[in-house]
Amino acid sequence: MSNDLLLATRKGLFLLDRSARGRWKVARTSFLGSPVTMTLQDPRDGSIYAALNLGHFGVKLHHSADGGKSWQEKSAPVYPPQPEDAPKAPEGTKPVPWTMVQVWAMEPDGGSNAGGLWLGSIPGGLFHSPDGGATWNLIRTLWDRPERLQWFGGGYDYPGIHSICVDPRDAGHVTVGVSCGGVWATMDGGKNWECRAKGMRAAYMPPQRAEDENIQDPHRVVQCPAAPDVMWVQHHNGIFHSTDAARSWQEITDVKPSTFGFAVAVHPKDPAVAWFVPAIKDECRLPVNGQVVVTRTRDAGRSFDVLRSGLPQRHAYDLIYRHCMDVDSSGDQLAIGSTTGALWVSEDQGDSWKCVSGHFPPVYCVRFTARSVLRSSKPQPARQCRCCWNRYRNRDRNRFRPCRRRIRSAPP
Repeated sequence: MSNDLLLATRKGLFLLDRSARGRWKVARTSFLGSPVTMTLQDPRDGSIYAALNLGHFGVKLHHSADGGKSWQEKSAPVYPPQPEDAPKAPEGTKPVPWTMVQVWAMEPDGGSNAGGLWLGSIPGGLFHSPDGGATWNLIRTLWDRPERLQWFGGGYDYPGIHSICVDPRDAGHVTVGVSCGGVWATMDGGKNWECRAKGMRAAYMPPQRAEDENIQDPHRVVQCPAAPDVMWVQHHNGIFHSTDAARSWQEITDVKPSTFGFAVAVHPKDPAVAWFVPAIKDECRLPVNGQVVVTRTRDAGRSFDVLRSGLPQRHAYDLIYRHCMDVDSSGDQLAIGSTTGALWVSEDQGDSWKCVSGHFPPVYCVRFTARSVLRSSKPQPARQCRCCWNRYRNRDRNRFRPCRRRIRSAPP
């Protein structure tokens, strides 16, 4: 199981560490007081990225090569100037600016280039960096498509790319989710794009446009690493499942207590296992009946379990945003963070949950790290008593000599 957890919040970035006894605690804080909208640990080298939205001061991007001890500012992606002859948005719709509003997704590109990164943004631009964020290129082949002019905002004023799925078999196959703009895929690294939302429906549109692929609102798109053709979507109007790399989608309707929500996670090794966090949609956006639950399918959507052990079941108004549920590489450990600053972790695929804290700022993103950030590779003194362990931590380690006191268990 993963021992480190990144928590991006409205008031900073928190790095949590899991002890040998399974207890989570805050080990490091960064950017306290600043909204961190997205974070990523690059599994290739262990470095951490953090995107900040500083309002009047703009969007900032930071990088740490030492587990968050120190940070270096990187160049944030920049939109090119809007040409005077650029196509206009349809009449009656809000014009989309050619400026960076927010970083909403970050993923490694999966190619041979160790520094390659993909970045999704509001107002709907997809960017790529070949050098770890030193430079960025707007993917004009997607941005310049005429269909983009029909995209519109869901929870935000402008459309945004919130999900980026890179096929582990082929780095040129990339799928992105857009609110509200459907699901788009490229098979050649971004040279050509295809809208892949067939089978989705948008109940918020007039009936004649409900199945229009280009205006669908997938809240989150995830892909199973072990079976990349299998994808899951938590949509504004329900849960959708694809087994052909998003070329077609099947709606799953019989899910209690609700099919609405924002977050979805898929088991990294078993594509039939997925988790969701249901809520009441639209003007309410609260847990159903004031009870926080997680729903899980283990048979590709034919049936669902409602998991509530350890989660609040009375007057609970925690909403789980789209990036606020994650599953680690084992497939057994999950974490969810809420709009009210609560964090829960499960070590048994969601059967039971433990509250780590209810006092974080509102949570924007939860991510397990693929590499340990805090654990040193240097050998540690094994099975010492507590007094020797404290001496080892706090004094000159080169002169450390353990006592001969008999111990019954290793220190925490």
